[in-house]
This record gives sequence, structure tokens and C-alpha cells, in this order.
Amino acid sequence: MHAWEAIDESLTYIEEHLSEDIETKVLADRVFLSTFYFQRLFKRLVKKSVHEYIKLRRLAKAVEKLNQTEERIIDIAFELGFSDHSNFTRAFKEVYHLTPEDYRKTKPLMNVIKKPNISANYSLMEENVPLIIGNMILEISQKEAEPEVYIGVEGEIIKVQQVPVGEQTGIDRPGELWQTFHSEKHQLGQPIQVEMGMSFDFQPNQETFTYFTGGLIENPDLEVEGMVKKTVPSGNYLVCKIEAETKEELVTVGLDQAYHYLFGVWLPKHNQTTAAFSVEKYLAYDGICCMELWLKLL
Repeated sequence: MHAWEAIDESLTYIEEHLSEDIETKVLADRVFLSTFYFQRLFKRLVKKSVHEYIKLRRLAKAVEKLNQTEERIIDIAFELGFSDHSNFTRAFKEVYHLTPEDYRKTKPLMNVIKKPNISANYSLMEENVPLIIGNMILEISQKEAEPEVYIGVEGEIIKVQQVPVGEQTGIDRPGELWQTFHSEKHQLGQPIQVEMGMSFDFQPNQETFTYFTGGLIENPDLEVEGMVKKTVPSGNYLVCKIEAETKEELVTVGLDQAYHYLFGVWLPKHNQTTAAFSVEKYLAYDGICCMELWLKLL
């Protein structure tokens, strides 16, 4: 068993036993590692301690239950291994900056910590060859693109609250911009076949970046009050296509996995650099939920 396989197996065990008391020593014994080495390996691969990761996964499940069920908050707390209501509320507020009661009332979109797919970091894909990772299919290619004009809404995003993708918790500000666009896109007066999210003005020394969400338009001269236009420039792009069973899985786990794989594995191993913006295109092929992450190669 490779070291990463031991941690991957442990992540699956944790996922299946979130409602139980999970001891680090038990996890280590299951994969035949010392507790000391297991903790070091876990922190290195998951980027969080065992205790912190378990707490964050329990709180992520709590968000799901608060959003989708009418269970009492105290019952959710006990079900997910918290000793009492106050302990659960304190942990929830520390991570999400609002109480479980307030979350259930308003139900804002949230960034939560998801179970990582470590195996992807040890699978080197070839261009134009699909790779199955969990419940998703990833495929990387290069494409030459002509300029495309989109119209929608944009907002400033505080970097530390959203980046690295998939590793932050709290209100999902880009998700809120998507909600705003979907509530206003009827003003465009035309069907939208391709929707796009774009992160730009992304500089290392800046505390914020700009996020845009909108739809592809045929008439580049179209103007809509309260909306802005963005042009995706022409050039050579690295494109990561992701297919998933559901739209929710696509925009959460799929997007996180694509970003981590491209920036953590593909680009470093191929010595490729990209422009300081990224494009998420959301499409539908024969009813299949599909997204393409576009990075402009330099």
C-alpha cells in the first residue's frame, strides 16, 4: 500500500463513521502505521490535522442537514458527535461566522470542506484521454479560442475567504453572484446556451480579486442596465472538462478537483504557466452536467 492510499482509505472510513467517536490511533492501526507517522502523513496530504478535518466534515454535514431537513438542531448536534448544543453552536459559528439557527433562517450559500480525492494527485493524465476520478470524468486538452463576449454581474471577492478553492469555509460569495445573475438573466431577452464564471484581477499582492458570472451573447453590442460585459480573449487555452452526475456535484467537488489537479499536478509537471484569470464554462451535452475550466497558456 502506498502512503497516500493509507490516507485515502482513512478518509473513506472517517466519512462512514462521522457520527461515531473516531480516534487517531484507531485510524493509524487500521492502515498499519504508527500514530505519530499517520498524523504527519495526514497533515501533509490533507492539509489539516486529523481532529480538525473530522470536525470540519461534521460541520459540513451539519450544513447539509440544516438546509435539507427539519431535524432539531440539538438532534443534529448529537448525531454528528457533538456533546451538547452550546459546543455545536460554538464550533459552527467559529467556522461559518453565524449560528446554526441563523443559518437555517437565511440559508446562504456556504463553502464547506469536502472529502478530498487524494488519488487524483498521483494520477498523471494524458491529453485527450478521459480519467475517472470518483463519480466524475476529467479530460484535459488544449484549444485555440476566438474572443467571446459575455454579459452578467461581477463583484469583489476577499481572497482569504475563498482561496485556495475547496479549503476555505464561510459564505460562498461567488455562489451569491451566480444567484444574482440567474435572478436577472431574463433581462437579456434571449436563451443562454453557455454560462460562464470568471476570476480575474488575481494578483499575489492584492487582498481581493474580481469574480464575474454571466451568459454568452451573440450580439456583442447588447447593453443591459445594471449588468457588465466581459470578453474572454483569444489564445491557446488549457481546458479541463469535467462531467458529473449532478449540477451540485459539478460546481462543488468537480470544480475543486479540477483546480487542485491543474494547479497542483498538471501545470507543475508540464512546466506550464497561465494568465492571471480562469474561466468556468457551464454547458450541457445530451443532458449530462458538464463544465470546462479554461486557463490561458502563456
